[in-house]
Order: sequence, then structure tokens, then C-alpha cells
Amino acid sequence: MDMLIRLYALLPQAPADTGAGVAPAAAPPVPSPIASGLLRAGPGDPPAVTLRKPIGPEHDLIVAWVGREFGPGWASEACVALGNRPVSLFVAVESAPGDRMPATTQAAAPSAATTTEPAARPGPTPALLGFACYDATARGMVGPIGVADAARGRGVGAALLRACLRDMHAAGYAYAVAGGVGAPGFFRRVAGAVEIPDSSPGPYAGMLRHGPD
Repeated sequence: MDMLIRLYALLPQAPADTGAGVAPAAAPPVPSPIASGLLRAGPGDPPAVTLRKPIGPEHDLIVAWVGREFGPGWASEACVALGNRPVSLFVAVESAPGDRMPATTQAAAPSAATTTEPAARPGPTPALLGFACYDATARGMVGPIGVADAARGRGVGAALLRACLRDMHAAGYAYAVAGGVGAPGFFRRVAGAVEIPDSSPGPYAGMLRHGPD
């Protein structure tokens, strides 16, 4: 079953995006393609979740992660979205509060005039929690959306979906189609999606599929 989402009727950014410590992708541009705001998940300064688009060096890692977590079909769609220009995939990453280089450290890092190597980035590597993309199955379609088991129940999937829908609306789309929906209640609640009659198997008819190894 496919579902239709009216992008022109989307509500403003919902409080739920930040209630679970998820920092949504900001509409204004940021200085670096990897930079984004961080919000704490609760008391005690726990890890924070950030939504952003990946940069080039992360693409293979993300496709491999999607393949391990969700299978080769979704990995293939992630690869398509990462190849779009602009990139049409968002990731949710979790990092410890001290994971970012302090401003004083950044100022002391070697400049491009003295080295071609990026400055060392101290702290643990951020953990990939989930992804969502659009214009991957076909133009105007949103999904797939995948969140690691350990990160579910925190609003990560909803925040990722809203990030994609806002991006599609900003690009000029009036509608989005979620294809082959397995959790219709989620799409109704988060995006006001409605079922498209006679939409199964839809664009997936006759699709080549991976068989057992």
C-alpha cells in the first residue's frame, strides 16, 4: 500500500522533533556541511542526536550500514539518494557531549596553508542511529526510513521523516508518496498521510529481488 502526503499542508516543525533530544536539520545554511545544532536528551548531559545530510567520505559507510541493518534493497535506495544532487538522504547520529573540537582547539589547529591533512578530531566516533531518504525509489517518493533497534521509541524516525518532507517541500514538491508502507499508523500520525487506493504493488510490480544466498 502506498500513501499520499500533502506537503503544502505540513504543520510547522513539531515539538516532538526536539522532545527526545533530536536536533532537527536547520533551514538556514550552516558553515560546514557536517555541522548542525545539538540538543541534550535529558539531565546529566547524555549523548545528543543530530539530523544532517552526510558528506562524501561517509557515503560508503552509510550504504554498508543500511545493508547490514535493513538489507540490500534499502542499501541500493540509499546509494541512489546519496548520488542525487543535492543529496536527498538524512542521517541521525548520536555523539557524546565532548565529541566536538572546542573552539580554542580549532583555532590552534594547523591551517590549510601548512598542511593538506584535516585536523585530528578528538573523541569517540558518532554512532549512526537511522536514515531516511527521498527521490530514491522514484521521483516524489519518500523513504525508506530505518532506525536501529536500540534507538527506537525516541522520536528519531519521526524527525527523519519530517526532515525529508521539509526538504521536498522546499524543493518545490506539493505531494510526497510513501511506497509499500508497512506502518501506516506512523505515517498518518507524523505526516497526515492517506492511503492511495489500488496502489499495491504499485511501482514495485515486477521488481527484481535478492534471493537466498
